[in-house]
Amino acid sequence: MPDDGPALAQFEDLLAPAGQRLLAEASAVPDDPAARLAAGTRLRGSYPADLVAAAFGQAELRRRARGKFTRADQMYFTRAGLEQATGEQFARHRAARFGGCGSVADLCTGIGGDLIALAAGSDVLAVDRDEVPLAMAVRNAAAYGAAGRVSPLPGDVTQVRLPPLDAVFIDPARRTAGRRLAGGASEPPLAWCLGLAGRWQRVAVKFAPGIDLAAVPAGWETEFVATGRELKEAVLWSPAWATAPTRATVLPAGAQFTGDPADRPTPGPPGPWLLDPSPAITRAGLVGPLARRLGGWQIDPSIAFLAADEPVRTPFARLLRVEESLPWRLELITAALARHDIGPLDIRRRGLAGDVPGIHRRLRPRGSRRGTLVMTRADGKPWALVCTDPGEDPGDTPAIGHIKPRG
Repeated sequence: MPDDGPALAQFEDLLAPAGQRLLAEASAVPDDPAARLAAGTRLRGSYPADLVAAAFGQAELRRRARGKFTRADQMYFTRAGLEQATGEQFARHRAARFGGCGSVADLCTGIGGDLIALAAGSDVLAVDRDEVPLAMAVRNAAAYGAAGRVSPLPGDVTQVRLPPLDAVFIDPARRTAGRRLAGGASEPPLAWCLGLAGRWQRVAVKFAPGIDLAAVPAGWETEFVATGRELKEAVLWSPAWATAPTRATVLPAGAQFTGDPADRPTPGPPGPWLLDPSPAITRAGLVGPLARRLGGWQIDPSIAFLAADEPVRTPFARLLRVEESLPWRLELITAALARHDIGPLDIRRRGLAGDVPGIHRRLRPRGSRRGTLVMTRADGKPWALVCTDPGEDPGDTPAIGHIKPRG
């Protein structure tokens, strides 16, 4: 069996009744090396050794996939396919924008993370040059009750002839032979993906969030999507779909924010409240518009931390109470941590160099309250903010919620 997954004939054997019984037995084995070894030895007495290995491989991948898919235990994966697959919440968020598209092509389908969500509302032509992941994608769509809307088409997406369609989605590969392509490269290249808009008006391209914005043509919209504090992906929407140059989206809330990146309130000194914007806001260049919307300001024109006079809850930034604002000097910070009974300490650094683990060891905070030490700059000077989490009751806190897309 190849390292990445079963061959097509072997996958078909797994789908046969005997293969399904074997897969059920392999899935029931505890996730323990000794238990797997004993069960594998026993099962090889009744099934071919390569099929047993394939079944245990699928059982392992299904366990790993549970964080991405609610029906992972009914799905099929290759290792590379699972690593690159779009998780369920991201795919559903993106597919919502395809509403009204009766027919869609899903190019570079892989194991079908996006296909599943797209097929919930559209007829989808699934195209991939690797027949095993493509066959898995059809089965995975069936696990979500959507197989009837999927038509698989094996082939190189740059060579196949596509029928008339309402929209095209492509997630080009950024790994090959298990290795990430260097320099933000992809297969097919980004330029080829963007060129699809010359044949179809509605095109969406999923890409890595580190994409060079200079490579995105005028008129396209770049959406940056984060979950929690982690920036996950970028999606490029063709001019027929675009409603803003950039968009920040935060999941699972589904909150979306757009604005004019040139809108930057006048910077000012740190205030009693600090807002640490989502990486989606920062990457989209929307720190200034967010500050304007929240009634805040940047404490340094080149740094994303925002100050505010009043506490404001928003999905687009983490809110912190500033207990003390002071120049960056370790002896002053040590004393401030003691004054505010800070012990467990997170250190957030932005715009200021430093060895964070080493700084933490030198500070040796010993209080009982959890705090956050912000290493940054204020008006160009090294600065420190000793902060605490206001929890669920920072006072009478207005909430800044979602700004939904218009298209």
